Amino acid sequence: MMAVIKLEHFERSDFAQLMEWMDSPKFLFQWGGQTFSFPLNEQQLEHYIKDANTNTAQAFIYRVVHVENNEVIGHIQLQMDRVNQSARIGKVLVGKRSLRGQGIGQLMIKKVAAIAFEELKLHRVSLGVLDFNLSAIACYEKAGFVKEGLIRDKRRMDNEFWSVWEMSMLENEWMK
Repeated sequence: MMAVIKLEHFERSDFAQLMEWMDSPKFLFQWGGQTFSFPLNEQQLEHYIKDANTNTAQAFIYRVVHVENNEVIGHIQLQMDRVNQSARIGKVLVGKRSLRGQGIGQLMIKKVAAIAFEELKLHRVSLGVLDFNLSAIACYEKAGFVKEGLIRDKRRMDNEFWSVWEMSMLENEWMK
């Protein structure tokens, strides 16, 4: 049976758990891009949540809660672009390793897409995913996202360049 999850606003009380999950510079970079530097700390997270989760917010930041035991198991963000009736999903993480590969990521994406399309009445939702993260790409495709194009060598980590797939879903694709 697939886990049941709910999204709740990410708060200061969630900082320690998120910092614990970010156990290496590479993992932090894969999750947060250039937003954060290793090691992740409370000051960075304070800045991250400063204007989030309000009625005028440009970002909605969520902790992912496993309903059965009320445990925080992940994290996800929806970054708004109200002018263009769109949003971008980012900072997607199933933090509890033992739960990865069980469809929870797909549930997270679908819940955030439902907020974007059904509650916020947006037209388009996009995301970017590193080209070597095959499990995430499969997750996003199963949730209905379509590859738009590969941005070659977009991110640099140490002496390595990483390419990023841009993916999106439009409101009419969500309604199907």
